[in-house]
Amino acid sequence: MKRTVLRMMDEAADRWGSDPYVLKKADDGWHPYSFIEARRRSREFAAWLLSKEYSKGDRLAILAEGSPEWVMAESGMLCAGCVSVPLSIKLLAEEVPFRLDHSEARAIVATKNQLEKVLGSFPSLERDDVLLIYLDDDPAFARDAAAKRGIGPGRVVGFGEACAAGAAAIAAPGSELAARLDAIAAGAEEDDTVTICYTSGTTGDPKGIMLTHLNYWTNCHDAVELFDGPYHFKTLLILPCDHSFAHTVGLYTALACGISLYFVDSRGGGIATLRNIPINLRESNPTFVFTVPSLSGNFMKKIVSGIEEKGGFVERLFKAGIAAGIAYNGDGYNKPPLDVRLRAFIPHRAAKLLIFDKIKKMIFGNRIRFCVGGGALLDVKQQEFFAAFGCPVFQGYGLTEAAPIISSNASGKGKHKFGTSGLVAPSVECKILREDGTEAAVGENAEIVIRGGNVMKGYYKNPEATAKALRGGWLYTSDLAHYDEDGFLVVVGREKALLIAEDGEKYSPEEIEEAVTFSTDVIDQIMVWCEQRKYVTALVTLDVGKVARLVKAEGTATAEALLERLKDEFAKFRDDPKAKKVQAAWMPAVFQIVPTPFGDKDGTVNSTMKIVRHRIAKVYAELIEYSYTPAGSKTANERNLAALRLLFKLP
Repeated sequence: MKRTVLRMMDEAADRWGSDPYVLKKADDGWHPYSFIEARRRSREFAAWLLSKEYSKGDRLAILAEGSPEWVMAESGMLCAGCVSVPLSIKLLAEEVPFRLDHSEARAIVATKNQLEKVLGSFPSLERDDVLLIYLDDDPAFARDAAAKRGIGPGRVVGFGEACAAGAAAIAAPGSELAARLDAIAAGAEEDDTVTICYTSGTTGDPKGIMLTHLNYWTNCHDAVELFDGPYHFKTLLILPCDHSFAHTVGLYTALACGISLYFVDSRGGGIATLRNIPINLRESNPTFVFTVPSLSGNFMKKIVSGIEEKGGFVERLFKAGIAAGIAYNGDGYNKPPLDVRLRAFIPHRAAKLLIFDKIKKMIFGNRIRFCVGGGALLDVKQQEFFAAFGCPVFQGYGLTEAAPIISSNASGKGKHKFGTSGLVAPSVECKILREDGTEAAVGENAEIVIRGGNVMKGYYKNPEATAKALRGGWLYTSDLAHYDEDGFLVVVGREKALLIAEDGEKYSPEEIEEAVTFSTDVIDQIMVWCEQRKYVTALVTLDVGKVARLVKAEGTATAEALLERLKDEFAKFRDDPKAKKVQAAWMPAVFQIVPTPFGDKDGTVNSTMKIVRHRIAKVYAELIEYSYTPAGSKTANERNLAALRLLFKLP
């Protein structure tokens, strides 16, 4: 039988039936759609699309927060033989038209939160017949908003309206729509495009990645095998549905394993959504959670800050317990000597029983087993902390072009090692190749090259980029890594993001950034930079709460004194035996303090909260250039002092 997403949907409805698949929060609680109900509603939407003469290969975009309707809208597109173009809600308004025009989307699915952004893009589009399919329950509101912009009501339809019309069309006497939908599912080929996913543009212009039925089938079944079959698990889907990690390991793996997907309550917009995450976590009581380094890092900071506010015995026991847990676990794969584990056992056990388990229950509920991290490199400090805390975060590695999983750490003996990106997925062939095409030795960094059923079909309407990435059946990732002595993949960064010195030498910025943040808690975000200049500079944002407590604890009286203290904190990695080692020539000579965090409003952070290097370089070009002037070449400069005076009200 053909390996398609449509087959997975049918088998999930047969296998899991009335079990809850996707759930949304309403005023009176959580409303579930079972696997059968979700398939039925998807087919109703598909029937409406067919009645409006949408046909195989037509593209429809989605720009919306994750929800059951998001899932059913995309599933309906696939049932009609169409192609989904999932877009990030973090996109700036001016970034939307390119993606709609490039994909030649006939329609876009959107919510109230995204309505102004979407309608605002319509006048800039190449075609004037793009339809808005409105996911929320009040389509009249969307039509009124469209009318104010001169967009006729015929270009706006409610998702509920479309499904109702599709259901009526299927039930009409003599209708052949149900049979036609069955025929589309039976006729779908493994190589048919399912989605066109646009890159976030962290290293340049976005490209449309074509992923097929086989890509998704292969990758989600690899995920099932890596994690020993997470059957009937529950999760709160915090990551956006457009992100390939959530898309594959969330939406599609759920079909294979009967996983229940709760969606964060997004009513009220972005700020309300953030407030709802901790509430929804406790309500959904998940078995596991998808995360990204910035999100798990925020969890860690809040946990530690809460404990430090209590102080006294609780703080001492907590920190002793974490330290003991880190000592007990070793690197997660190679266990430390027995005497080390014996000394660590009692303090770790005491902290677990008295503190850790209670905090875990308060944050996640009483079922949480683990978190799975992706989207960016997860520093060792977080991996060690959460494993000691009793809620391990398993780091993986992938990219959308690989649908996305290439490797992952996982639960189980011999399946995880801190500081690595885990074991390569079962169906993936992965080589580390030097520039001359030979395989690198153990411990030697070179380019990751993979082959398998998860590898993309190519870049949409971009044969040059496709030919560069796909060579002889292999995907050249432009990411750098090595295999360690235990066979784990250790990813160090992107080839395109390399620092370039005056003499042309290159170095991975991620290694430096991880080393700095591993050794200090006061740096919140960091981007190091060197574009054929004399030395490396860094832009940093501060953990304001941590620095404020440091100021209070040490009685720091002036901005000059605080800046000297921050210089010491920044440089801690140089003498930290557990931090990654950075060659002396690549150690940042200066850092500049950015008063406000990098964020999505100016595009310096993408949908998975990963910094967008080229965007930061553009937004803060003048500050980077300042680093290479006489005034800014030392960290003790007037701009840094002004930033500290602004943030901490110091003279």
